[in-house]
Amino acid sequence: MKTFKGSSAWIALAAASSFGGLSAAELWPAADSAWQAYLRTAEPHMQARLGAAGSFLWIDDLPDRGLRVRRGAIVVAPGGGNGTQPVPDGLIHHWIAAGFIPRVKLSDVLRVAHDYANYKQYYRPQAVDSALLSYNGDQRNFSMRSVYGVLFVTAVLKTEFATHEVRVDPARCYIVSDSTRIQEVENYGRSNERLLPPNHGTGYLWRLHTVTRYEERDGGVYVEMEALALSRDIPAAIRLLFKPAIAHFSEAVLMASLRQTREVVNAAVETVLRSKRADMAVLAFER
Repeated sequence: MKTFKGSSAWIALAAASSFGGLSAAELWPAADSAWQAYLRTAEPHMQARLGAAGSFLWIDDLPDRGLRVRRGAIVVAPGGGNGTQPVPDGLIHHWIAAGFIPRVKLSDVLRVAHDYANYKQYYRPQAVDSALLSYNGDQRNFSMRSVYGVLFVTAVLKTEFATHEVRVDPARCYIVSDSTRIQEVENYGRSNERLLPPNHGTGYLWRLHTVTRYEERDGGVYVEMEALALSRDIPAAIRLLFKPAIAHFSEAVLMASLRQTREVVNAAVETVLRSKRADMAVLAFER
């Protein structure tokens, strides 16, 4: 057993050395083409869920899954295959997560979802900056600076997103979000900080597409996030070694996002309730 552990440590060190090239990479056309092809395959299945036929929520596919979520668990699972699929010069990540926020309304949750300027407060420490860039009806554009770290790689990315919101009915809606520009922040926080050109950097994240579904029922609001991402590839010789860590990272990011959303919504609702109670107390006193 000691020998096995020692060998594993040696392999990890060798893998880290082989990843030295992560500081300089670019998105190759083959990876981008594979990403577009995967989206064309995945989107019909995602759109089918958003239509009238079938289950709007992923949790409704399995009764036990919905029960776990109603009891407070945040459930995460691969959205396709085993969640990570190698493509030429890249990796596609496809995961889905679901959570439940009891005793709130859909409007409470959407108020937070639309507050892009304060994402830097809501989703710390990963989010370090955010801003609403434009707003036109159901279309919103926003930007975020986020810190990501997995294995021995840490990257700060400035990402611009375009979102489109669809209200299915008074109790259900969904928001589609696409990255429109991703730039790595080199030397973040230093005097020589600069933005790298799009499609250059460590390759931590090249593309991101998410669909977030909301449904008010059962005394609260269900929130589901289905995320598809494209990153640089990991050498096949060490991919299996680090595959569990990469999968765990994808799960952890989605779980943290839903957990923080629940906390922020609950805090916002409680603030409103306290304000209403204070107003009622003043009115009672004046009477």
